[in-house]
Amino acid sequence: MKRMIAAIALAGLGSLAGLNHAWGLDAIWGLEDVGNWERVLLTGECPRCDLSGADLEETNLEGANLEGANLSGAELEEVNLAGANLSGANLVGAILKRANLEGLSLKGLNLAGSYLEGANLSGTDLTNADLSESDLEEVNLSGANLSGVNFSNANLRNADLTGTSLSTADLTETRLSGVDLTEVDLTGVNLLEARLAGVDLREIDLAGADLEGFNLSGANLAGADLEGFNLSGAELSGANLEGANLEGASLWGARLTKANLIGADLRKTNLSKGWLLRTNLTGANLREANLWDVDLIRADLPEADLREANLREASLTEANLRGANLREADLRGASLREADLSDADLREADLWGADLSGADLTGATWVDGAECTNINCNRRAY
Repeated sequence: MKRMIAAIALAGLGSLAGLNHAWGLDAIWGLEDVGNWERVLLTGECPRCDLSGADLEETNLEGANLEGANLSGAELEEVNLAGANLSGANLVGAILKRANLEGLSLKGLNLAGSYLEGANLSGTDLTNADLSESDLEEVNLSGANLSGVNFSNANLRNADLTGTSLSTADLTETRLSGVDLTEVDLTGVNLLEARLAGVDLREIDLAGADLEGFNLSGANLAGADLEGFNLSGAELSGANLEGANLEGASLWGARLTKANLIGADLRKTNLSKGWLLRTNLTGANLREANLWDVDLIRADLPEADLREANLREASLTEANLRGANLREADLRGASLREADLSDADLREADLWGADLSGADLTGATWVDGAECTNINCNRRAY
């Protein structure tokens, strides 16, 4: 009954800010007898109030003063909090689905375990806020300052992060599938084991980010600058890395099955023990790259630059190396069975113990003297 009376009074007397300005907090008849949630509805003033678990669903709290209030576990679904003062408030476990928090300052707030699915947080300042284990699916965070935010174990699937800064944010084990991180500032961000399947990361700045072991399967990293990055053990199957800069990066043990690395810069990159089955490396620069014991079965490497690359014990069975430059490459013990080496440059390459049985060497610039000493060179017959 009290909530109904409060709601009727609010509807008849206009906005919270206007009501409080006209009458003042103590001018409301019987205010000392109402609870904190009625106080909020009637006046918009409830600093340091205990509103934990309160049901304020679909309420208009525009401009409300909730400084230092305890809103943990509160029902705030579809609440309008535009212009509200929430500094120092406790929002742990609060339900804020489809709520409007546009442009608010939420710096340093504790929102751990909160439910913000579909909420509007565009333009908010969430610097150093705690959103760990929160549900932020399809939330609008466009233009927000997310520097230093703790997003560990949070769900950010299909969230809008257009124009945001995630500098030094913690994205450990965060679910980011379907998110467009194009041109987002990720300087110093912790992405350990973050789930980034299908994420759009084109031309991003990942300076200082540690990407070891995390899942980027199907991600769009076309043109990304990943020079010197640690991607050891990363899952990049089906990822688009066309034109990406991976010079000097570590991809030891990484999975790049069916990935697109057309024209990528992989100079001096460590790809040893990696999985690159059916990977497209057309025109890629792999000069001095470490491809020891890498799996390149049926991979596409036409016109690739593999000069001085380490391909010892690599599996290149049925690989397409047409026109590739393998000059001075180390191919000792490598399997090139049924590989297409037509027009390839193999001058000064070390093929000791390599298996080229069934390989197509038509037009290849072959080993000086075309001798096959210590090489299985049972070439394809034509």
